[in-house]
Amino acid sequence: MKRRLHCLGLIAILMMTSCVQEKPQLEVEVYETASNGNTFEKVNPSASDEYDTQIIIVPEEKFQTITGFGGSFTEASAHLLNQLGAANRQRVLEAYFGEEGARYSLTRTHINSCDFALSNYSYAPIEGDVNLEHFSIEEDKEDIIPMIKEAMAISKDGFKIISSPWTAPPWMKDNKDWVGGKLLPEYYDTWALFFSKYIDAYKAEGIDIWGLTVENEPLGNGNNWESMHYTPEEMTQFVQNHLGPTLENLGKGNVKILGYDQNREHLNEWVDTMFENEETSKYFSGTAIHWYASTYEVFPEALQYAHQKAPDKHLIQSEACVDAEIPQWQNDSWYWQKEATDWGWDWAPESEKHLHPKYAPVNRYARDIIGCLNNWVDGWVDWNMVLDKQGGPNWFKNWCVAPVIVDPEKDEVYFTPLYHALKHFSKFIRPGAVRIGVKPSDDSLMVTAAKNPDGSIAIVVFNEGSTSKQVNFQIAENTTTVPINGQAIQTVMVEPDIQGTKNNQQNKQL
Repeated sequence: MKRRLHCLGLIAILMMTSCVQEKPQLEVEVYETASNGNTFEKVNPSASDEYDTQIIIVPEEKFQTITGFGGSFTEASAHLLNQLGAANRQRVLEAYFGEEGARYSLTRTHINSCDFALSNYSYAPIEGDVNLEHFSIEEDKEDIIPMIKEAMAISKDGFKIISSPWTAPPWMKDNKDWVGGKLLPEYYDTWALFFSKYIDAYKAEGIDIWGLTVENEPLGNGNNWESMHYTPEEMTQFVQNHLGPTLENLGKGNVKILGYDQNREHLNEWVDTMFENEETSKYFSGTAIHWYASTYEVFPEALQYAHQKAPDKHLIQSEACVDAEIPQWQNDSWYWQKEATDWGWDWAPESEKHLHPKYAPVNRYARDIIGCLNNWVDGWVDWNMVLDKQGGPNWFKNWCVAPVIVDPEKDEVYFTPLYHALKHFSKFIRPGAVRIGVKPSDDSLMVTAAKNPDGSIAIVVFNEGSTSKQVNFQIAENTTTVPINGQAIQTVMVEPDIQGTKNNQQNKQL
C-alpha cells in the first residue's frame, strides 16, 4: 500500500512539473500568399511542437514609429479607372482602401505632369507669371482628384498624401525644357509660392496634402521624361531660404518637407548636406528614397547612416516599381520567377551591372520592405496603383508593372501577386505602430514585427527558399508553431491580449 501511494505521489509530482514547464499557447491569425497559389489564405497553427526555425518577438525593444504603406495616384492610374465599368472601378478602390482590402495609409501623387501622365502639363503654363495669377489645377480635376476623393470616401482611417514635382514649368528653367535643366535663381521664390498655391488648390477640393518632396529624382536625367536637377547644396539652400520660409509665412508650416527623393547609393552625401546643422535642417521633416539602384541590395548601411544623421526625422521610401517590363497578364507564376529585369540590366555602367541581376518581382518587394523596416524606414510607397496590359499609359513609353493590371476595353481586372504582397504589410501594420525586436534562430527567413496602437502585434515573415518550414513564434512565455510554404510571405497577427497569459499565471501558482 505504501509503495502504491509512493508511486501515485511521484506521478502527481511529474504531472505538476509538466504543467509548470508547458508553455501556454499563443493565439494567432495567420495569412499566407505563396507561389503554390495561396493568395492571402488563412493558415492554421501546426499540431506538432517540432520546428525548424524559432522567432522570438521582443516587444520591449522599440524602434521607429510607422507612418504608413501604400501606392501612388498618377494620372495614368486615374485615367484607367475612369475607363472601367463602375463595378470594377469600385472593386479596385475598395481593394486598396477598404477595410477588407489593403487599407493603404500613405500615398503619393505628382505635381504637374510626370512620365505616367498622358501629356506634359503645368499648373502655371504662362511664361512670366511670377505671381502665379493664372495658377490652376484644372488638369487634375478629370482623373486624379476624383480618384483621390473616392479613395477618401472608402478609407475608414484616412490616408496621408505626399506630393512630388518632376519639374517646374519650362519657363522657370535654364534650358526652357520639360527635361533636365535647373531652376533659375530668379524664380526660387515663385517656385516656392507654386507649392503653396498647390496646397491651397487641393485644400479647396477637400484634399489635404500631408507632405511634399522638393523634387522627384534631383539627379535627374537628360533625355527622358520630366526632370529638374539639384545638387544637395542647391536643394538645401532652396528649402532653407525659400520653400520653408514661404510655407511657414503662409500658414503651411505643418506640411512635411522631405528632401532628396532618389536612390539610396547617394544617400549619405545628401543627408550630410541637408542635416549639416540646425539651420540647414530646420525645414526638412525627413528624407525620401527610391529603390532603383539595385534589384536586390537594400543598402542597409546607407539607411542606418541616414537615421543616425537625423534620428528624429522621417525616412520614407517614396517610390518603387518593377520597371522596364511589360506586365504579365493573368500569369501569377511569373511574379515568383527570376525572369524580370530592370533599367540596369541594359543601361547600368559595367561597374554597377552586378547590382541588377534578374529577379522575382514578389521577392524584390518582400525583401525590400522588410529590409527597409529593419533599417529605420518608417513609410513605404509603391508607384502606380493601376496600369494597363502594356504597362502604361505613359507618354514616354516607359513601361512598368503595377500591382493591379486592367484591360479597359474588356473591363477586366487582374490583381497580381504584388498586390497581395503589399497587403501583408499595409493591412496589418498601421500608422502609429512601433517596430519591435525580433530574434530569429537563423537567417533562412526574413522577418519584421510591429506593435500597433491598439496593442496588436503584426509579424511579417518571408520564406524565399523553395522548402517549407515549421516556424515557432514566441512572445514572453507564449508560443505557437506555424507552417510556412516555400516561396511564401506570411503575416502573423497576435491580438492585444496575448492568449495564454491566464493559463500561464495558473501554471505558476501550481
